[in-house]
This record gives sequence, structure tokens and C-alpha cells, in this order.
Amino acid sequence: MHPATNNVTVRRAEAGDFAAVTGLLTELGRPALTPQNAEGVEAVYRRHLEGPGTGSLVAEVDQVVIGFLSLVFREHLNFATPQAWIPDLIVTESARGMGAARALLEAAFAAAREAGCEFVRLESGYGRTVAHRVYEAVGMSNDGCYFTKRLGL
Repeated sequence: MHPATNNVTVRRAEAGDFAAVTGLLTELGRPALTPQNAEGVEAVYRRHLEGPGTGSLVAEVDQVVIGFLSLVFREHLNFATPQAWIPDLIVTESARGMGAARALLEAAFAAAREAGCEFVRLESGYGRTVAHRVYEAVGMSNDGCYFTKRLGL
């Protein structure tokens, strides 16, 4: 663990961050890039960045990407305002404890307020208990769970 530092900077994710972001997502448990899927995965990443309802962020130290937060603004039935949704938040293991997750979350909260969102929802696996403590430390509450069914495609 590193001591908290002010050297963490947060900015919008860019196309040039593709390799760093996909590496981080692999740490999170997503499938690794292969020669067979790289082109399709990069196309999805670019569409995500270019989409009007996204505001994904990266955290850097010394211009090296150490964290990623996927931020999506979406409509939610029975709400007149959009919802901010964070399906992915990861800080590389060697950089944890530096304040990057908190910095990413605070930047996401600011973007959500600017977009007129009433609340932010974040998905996290049960086993990520250290991350859950970070989410609670920034004022988030554990309000539910999610279920998955693989369709075998």
C-alpha cells in the first residue's frame, strides 16, 4: 500500500488509453485481449467513448494510467432525471492506497451532478470488500445486488 498522495490526476478517458484500460479491466476479471477479439473490443471501446451518454475517466500518476472508471448516463423508468451508472471501477493493484479510486469517484460525482443526475449507482462483485469500504467512505450505500445469466453465445 502506498500512502495517499496528491500526485493522482483524473481526466476523461481517450482512445489512446485503450491498452491501459483493457489491461485494467483484465485485472478486474474481464476477458483478456486476444488477436481474435482485439479489433472488436477496440471498436466497442471507441463507441463507448464517443457515445453521448458517457463520461468515463482515467486516473494517472506521472502520466501513467493506474485507474479507470466507466461512467454512463442513462434514463431510469419512473425518474425524470438521468441516472449515473458506474459498471466498472478498477485501480491497478500496485497503485491501491494512493487515493485514485476516491479521486475517480469524486470526479464521477461532479460529472453526474453536471449532467443533472439525482443519484449514482455502482456495480461491484461481492468479493471486492476493500473496494466496498472505499465506496462507503465516499458516502455510497449498499442498496442491493445484481444477478447474471450467461447465455452461451
